Amino acid sequence: MKYSNIIVGAGFSGAVTANLIATRLGEKVLVIDKKSHVAGNCYDFRNKNGIMVHQYGSHIFHTNNEKVWNYLKQFTDFNTYMHEVVGVTDGIEAHIPFNFNTLYQVFPESMARRMEEKLLSTFEYNTKVPILEFQKQDDKDLKYLADYVYEKIFLNYTTKQWGLSPKDVDGTVTARVPVYLSKDNRYFQDKYQGIPLEGYTKVVEKMLDNKNIKVVLNTDFSEFRKNNPELVNSSRIFYTGSIDEYFDYKFGQLPYRSVNFKFEEYDREFYQSHACVNYPNNYDFTRIHEYKHYLSDKSDKTVIAKEYSEFFELGKNERYYPISSQDNTELYNKYLIEAENVDNLYLLGRLGDYRYYNMDGAIAKALELFEEVFGA
Repeated sequence: MKYSNIIVGAGFSGAVTANLIATRLGEKVLVIDKKSHVAGNCYDFRNKNGIMVHQYGSHIFHTNNEKVWNYLKQFTDFNTYMHEVVGVTDGIEAHIPFNFNTLYQVFPESMARRMEEKLLSTFEYNTKVPILEFQKQDDKDLKYLADYVYEKIFLNYTTKQWGLSPKDVDGTVTARVPVYLSKDNRYFQDKYQGIPLEGYTKVVEKMLDNKNIKVVLNTDFSEFRKNNPELVNSSRIFYTGSIDEYFDYKFGQLPYRSVNFKFEEYDREFYQSHACVNYPNNYDFTRIHEYKHYLSDKSDKTVIAKEYSEFFELGKNERYYPISSQDNTELYNKYLIEAENVDNLYLLGRLGDYRYYNMDGAIAKALELFEEVFGA
């Protein structure tokens, strides 16, 4: 069968694009993915104990983009889950990002009160200060606090997560872990937050449930292209894979961080107090996920995943996070120039755009690209 559109990748970027083309234009779409399931790294499933497990790490949907929210609401209802994260610091569970509540959790009350007063006289309440900016303090107490937060919460966690010193990590990444001058313990402050009631996989399955869409799994695009050159050359290609792979690494590999999850099951109702507990200074893993918190799943057992960060190695693990740097941006731009010379090739997603998208950002890009390409 002839397809006018081939979409490589059945994660959110690819599924949104396929759904829009099939429903709004009525065109045929072929979706291929090398995984054995749809939903990409958002894939989740209910295990034998009825717990919704996120196979590739915790995914919490959050956005201020009403257009994205309303689009997703066609396919799911959300619970009202608002994510809170704690980290173990000097043996104390304390809220992250570091906020006024954290201040009183880790310091004696008199000391915390003194620092709180100085913080409020220096910064506006309810503002977020990137940690590397926060370190630029002259006051003795605030300098001590900045060094404490940097060393106890930020330094080792960032080094484990990225394999780099925080000073070598792009500012857009370090800004994700600020000092928050507030008593708001939520990790995200977006207007819309929650977990799909039936999970992310069901959302993607509903997006792809259309007579104009055919999904083929366990299919690598490189092999598919070799075996179907005429089909590929005559179709629009919406590519959510890694751009360097599309061009057979002619300029070299783009660096990524990868993640390895070690799953463990326990005969107890809960393993930890929150869905995510960070371990900045202890152990080799960065954090532990406990999934039953997300949808309030009821079971006398629980499942956790310890998250270990590592560099991506071709053929060994998966790409998760693009590593932002000037050299990597220059390498990506070489591939981007190549892509611009290929007719009917459109790039999107974390790997296609080499950008650290959240889920809402990836969906927003797919919506924008559809309008750009089809004017619809």
